[in-house]
Amino acid sequence: MIKDIVVNLEHDVSRDRAREFAITVAEAFDAHLAGVAFAYEPDFPGYVMLEIPPDVVATMIEESKKAAEAAIRRFDEAARRSLLSAEHRLVRTVGIEAPTLFAAIARRFDLSTFLQSSPDGEANDDMIESALLESGRPVIVVPYIDKNGLKLDRVVCCWDGGRPAARAINDALPLLARAQKVDLLIIENNKTKNETTEICGVEMASHLARHDVKVEIEIIPAPDIGVADAILSHVADESGTLIVMGGYGHAKLREIILGGVTRDILKSMTVPAFMSH
Repeated sequence: MIKDIVVNLEHDVSRDRAREFAITVAEAFDAHLAGVAFAYEPDFPGYVMLEIPPDVVATMIEESKKAAEAAIRRFDEAARRSLLSAEHRLVRTVGIEAPTLFAAIARRFDLSTFLQSSPDGEANDDMIESALLESGRPVIVVPYIDKNGLKLDRVVCCWDGGRPAARAINDALPLLARAQKVDLLIIENNKTKNETTEICGVEMASHLARHDVKVEIEIIPAPDIGVADAILSHVADESGTLIVMGGYGHAKLREIILGGVTRDILKSMTVPAFMSH
């Protein structure tokens, strides 16, 4: 069961859709909702900081703090309108440390929520990737075009028999149990086609059915297109409303290295994606 959710609050009011989506999840599960906003300090190299007048640095810090406080006020007002149990946190840090700090906070929540990076330069990738790979908790990434909130009409679970996919499906069970229909999607190409995967699909479908999930197996041959494209094509063709999938990748020192399918879905997604690592 989902009992508490944390959402990344961004400064730009046009990026509040992750907050609105998180509220719909919290309403569905009567869950506690926490909003986290970051007030950033400049993280220029030391030799650059020496050249910047102190009053300019102070102005930059104050402007970021005011933007974070405004995001918190919008969050508090939205939570009050929805009559939710809610809290907010204002975290002061340099930008490079924010993803790691958020991942640490997310470990104490059932689910974290983010808005997808937008093509005009609003980048959220570091925050998403750190939470996915370092928090030990699932994340939902919301498309920057989303206006629907949580919809469970048709959930597409991506299944390849691997550990991250199994973890994602298990973590998503509270959502899957409420879904009107669940597709257990197996993408079959030269790399993935084998009898074991199909057998695992039957076994996983049986496991989900024992949890009262309304599941059907969908095996799609996709020899000539990438796995991410095949997933997104199926979602579009079948009017999918949520993707559930394993998040592949690893963290190496400060560098996050995502698997190709995970990276491509985060870039091109048109419906929310629930991911676990």
